[in-house]
Amino acid sequence: MIHSLFVVNKNGDVFMEKHWKSVISKSMCDYFFEAQRKASSNEDVPPVIACPHHYLINIFRNGLFLIAVVTNEVPPLLVIELLHRIMDIIKDYFGSVNEAVIKEQYVIVYELLDEILDNGFPLVTESNILKELIKPPNILRSIQDVVLNTSTGVAQNLPAGQLSNVPWRRAGVKYANNEAYFDVIEEIDAIIDKSGGLVTCEVQGYVKKTWF
Repeated sequence: MIHSLFVVNKNGDVFMEKHWKSVISKSMCDYFFEAQRKASSNEDVPPVIACPHHYLINIFRNGLFLIAVVTNEVPPLLVIELLHRIMDIIKDYFGSVNEAVIKEQYVIVYELLDEILDNGFPLVTESNILKELIKPPNILRSIQDVVLNTSTGVAQNLPAGQLSNVPWRRAGVKYANNEAYFDVIEEIDAIIDKSGGLVTCEVQGYVKKTWF
């Protein structure tokens, strides 16, 4: 699906690249830069650019371009959604997405890309599962990396969420009280004749609050 991924800043510098198959030269981005020069703004760059032997599918967010190189025809919206998902995950991990953050967290970003895509195909795109696989950056992880002389926070065990039918929820979750409560507000509009008979009646309701 995705052969390579390039991250480009608004100045046109390729400051990060990731390859899942053979290495593709970043000169491939020249086709993208040519389309960028023809566009009136960065937001108007065509999301899909056809090259002689590849397709470049890109998004523009937070002053950065994510450019995916694909060698075969794939649904472009699928790749675009995946690129946006990658940006969302990075934002969830580090609080923001920009060039400085990605450069500061190179190692973790590469670890995330290795888990998000397997040989270029989407594998894990849920943040809660990724956080069990790869520890988010914090002071404790930094101290542990220094003490143990390691630069990876990848977990050794498979997250429980990987085995769940619902990807965002852990497997085997049980609650002591399996009940749900609702506050339902109902309004009745009715017309009654002088003898007390019901002419018309309409009931409307909505759920105000739920809790477990």
